[in-house]
Amino acid sequence: MGFAKFLLKRILQGVLVIWGVVTVVFFLRFLTPGDPTSALVPPDAGQEVRDRLRENLGLDEPLYVQYYDYLTDLAVGDFGQSMAIDREVSSLILARLPATIELAVASTIVAIVIAIPLGVISARRRHEPVDYGATLFSLFGISTPNFWLGVMLIIFVAVHVDFLPTTGRQMALSTAAAALVSEGSVSELGRWAAQLVLPSITLGTYFTALITRLTRSGMLEEINKAYVKACRAKGLPETLTLYKHVLRNTLIPIITVLGLQLGTLIGGAVITESIFAWPGLGRFLITSINNRDWTSIQGTIIVIGAGFVVINIAVDALYAYLDPRVVTD
Repeated sequence: MGFAKFLLKRILQGVLVIWGVVTVVFFLRFLTPGDPTSALVPPDAGQEVRDRLRENLGLDEPLYVQYYDYLTDLAVGDFGQSMAIDREVSSLILARLPATIELAVASTIVAIVIAIPLGVISARRRHEPVDYGATLFSLFGISTPNFWLGVMLIIFVAVHVDFLPTTGRQMALSTAAAALVSEGSVSELGRWAAQLVLPSITLGTYFTALITRLTRSGMLEEINKAYVKACRAKGLPETLTLYKHVLRNTLIPIITVLGLQLGTLIGGAVITESIFAWPGLGRFLITSINNRDWTSIQGTIIVIGAGFVVINIAVDALYAYLDPRVVTD
């Protein structure tokens, strides 16, 4: 099987998964108690007003008609109108998606930069103080709830020291990049990065600890194999042996976790976004649930599910690059 055919197969499987997500999310609305129109009309509104609103929203149509209309609208990128705000759901999601992607990518970069070197050093110096320190850090990271860590960071780093911003997203990456290109202003890029420090550490701590342990265990499995002894016998530097040869052979499980966790970060940043008032998809989803805004809830969950699928396809493509045998399986 060639790479193109392999990738096409994964894309078709991804389309089926997205269709399943759309179907489940659509029918969940009819399984939950309550009427979506209840949040849109005053409590003392008459039945006539409620019936007219249901007709305007298409909720009086048979279930299969609503499902067909929803699928055809999604096919052209129409998520419908928000039930709480008189705007298209697609525009509301697109306005918040960059903030969530920025936070998720920043958290992933923090995890990779810290976890992989720490895992390699921990494996290389097994049962030494640095190994025990990495193990202690991993236990702390995995055991610490991110909501508690976020509050502690705000109290000690931002409030007591007054060093970093604690709430909101004062600047988008596009704005900082435009200032850098047009004016050569590095300070704007620094302001953008500063607002990401605390949220990305809060969101990425568990991820960092997980990747550290995974890297260490993978390195320990590989480090005593014959090809490593051959590299050392040829006189290759230890750093080159570890990072070019041993680490590459441990990357597939690491990439798997990276892909899955990046999708989790995109969809699971609800608590972190709420703590830091970060205007992303997670906070938008919570607001939509509180408002019983079903069109916004459906659209947000579908976008998060599609993000998982796209990331998994990208992970499969990396598999094929790192290990061509994956394509032939």
